[in-house]
Amino acid sequence: MTRPSAVTIVSVLAFLIAGSASLMAYNYLKKQSVTQSQGVAIVAAATDIPIGTKLDASNVKLATWPKEALAAGYLTDARLISGRVAVRPMSAGDIITEAKLMPQNRAATSGVMTYIVPQGHRAVTVAVNEVAGVAGFITPNSRVDVVLTTPRPGAANKEDNISKIILQNVPVLASGQATEQKEGKPVIVPTVTLDLLPDDAEKLIVGAKKGALQLLLRNVVDVADVDTKGATISKALYGAESPIIKMVTRKSAPTRKVARLTPAKQPIQEKFSVEVLKGSVKTTRDFPVEN
Repeated sequence: MTRPSAVTIVSVLAFLIAGSASLMAYNYLKKQSVTQSQGVAIVAAATDIPIGTKLDASNVKLATWPKEALAAGYLTDARLISGRVAVRPMSAGDIITEAKLMPQNRAATSGVMTYIVPQGHRAVTVAVNEVAGVAGFITPNSRVDVVLTTPRPGAANKEDNISKIILQNVPVLASGQATEQKEGKPVIVPTVTLDLLPDDAEKLIVGAKKGALQLLLRNVVDVADVDTKGATISKALYGAESPIIKMVTRKSAPTRKVARLTPAKQPIQEKFSVEVLKGSVKTTRDFPVEN
């Protein structure tokens, strides 16, 4: 066998091997493509679905998804979820699963809050006015700080108040309204439901009983705690815990010297004495000397 013939044979074998590998890869990819195109018809959200929405034909649809990409608990029949209530927010196109829906054995009116509260946390609802609620800008999934304004502990003056941040970076679960009685008439009061740990829930409740609450809306990416000392009216006005008082020392009035009048010295009057004897009696008489 000549050398050119060997090179030819090796080249033909390499070409055949490469062709076989290409054909096998093509068949595999084609098979995978067919498998994916024959995905599973599942129930998905047709629109954005907020928490608490009752599902019907207007907000769900059937979509085809590869079986390997499906999450556990997916549903295939849209009729079976009609009337179910969403306990998780869903965006258009999201797969609807059992974990995102209220259980079938619970009434739709039983509320969804119990499914929203994270395990180990507590939902606490407090009443706020429109200003304390940041004029309606606080919505579910917002994060807030809670400020308590209350009389300073131990202060003799009840008007000596202090404002202090008592809770930070608190998730908002819901915002709504509650009806209260004021002067015998129903009044609509805005409310905010917060997601708190049990210890923080106690702080919020006792604070609401002792003073006024104010909510501070945070930036969605600002999650760092801030160490504050609280503010009093003195600190707000003077920048210090107590006002700066300038002590003015009054000069005492000069001591007045009172002149004491001393009697003028009386001139010494010269005199001479004369002893007079009358029998056994002896007396002395003084006579002035005239100048």
